[in-house]
Amino acid sequence: MRKPVIAIDGYSSTGKSSISKIIAQKLGLVHMDTGALYRGVTYFANTCCQNEDGKINIQGLFENLDKIKLEFRNINDELILFLNGKDISREIRTNEVSSNVSLIASQKEVRDFLMETQRSIAEKGGVILDGRDIGTVVLPNADYKFFLTASVDERTRRRFQELTILGIKTDEKSVKENLIYRDKTDSEREVAPLKKADDAILIDNTNLDKRQTIDLILSHIHDI
Repeated sequence: MRKPVIAIDGYSSTGKSSISKIIAQKLGLVHMDTGALYRGVTYFANTCCQNEDGKINIQGLFENLDKIKLEFRNINDELILFLNGKDISREIRTNEVSSNVSLIASQKEVRDFLMETQRSIAEKGGVILDGRDIGTVVLPNADYKFFLTASVDERTRRRFQELTILGIKTDEKSVKENLIYRDKTDSEREVAPLKKADDAILIDNTNLDKRQTIDLILSHIHDI
């Protein structure tokens, strides 16, 4: 029996990735953090394709896409992102990457570059992907679709806590400003904007912890 394909989209810091990982473990699925792929391209752009003013040279990035090899490796039952053989799982969570990832993700060339990677992994079923356009663009025929949201204040609290644990210095005001900026950029971009698929189940987890959110999602998934 073919295992399902599950798409989980939603706003930043709603717990998409960590929740998807746990659901994957519970259901025996493979989890792919598609947001990490875009962060990986952004990290590459930050390190090799910047203008003298420190801004990313978008055209330069396009010309170097063929030099990017992103892959997930299973290490201690966790998929870790590698760029050209280097573990970049910590580097992609920095503020420098966060402040540029929406710009990079809005580029059609980048989305096309990563599209086939995502679809090829999902083709045989048994996967759960999270991101911003999985249910609307990448996998419109997914068996189950969910869209996660939460208040900006709650997401700020979660994101600040995550960065603190990672040892990344910042403040809550900066984190909130970044989230608001990314919400606007992701929702208004011309290419594959962040939005709820018409057939996706809306999950507002402002007042739900991770376990409650997972249980609510699992309550909608049957026949596995």
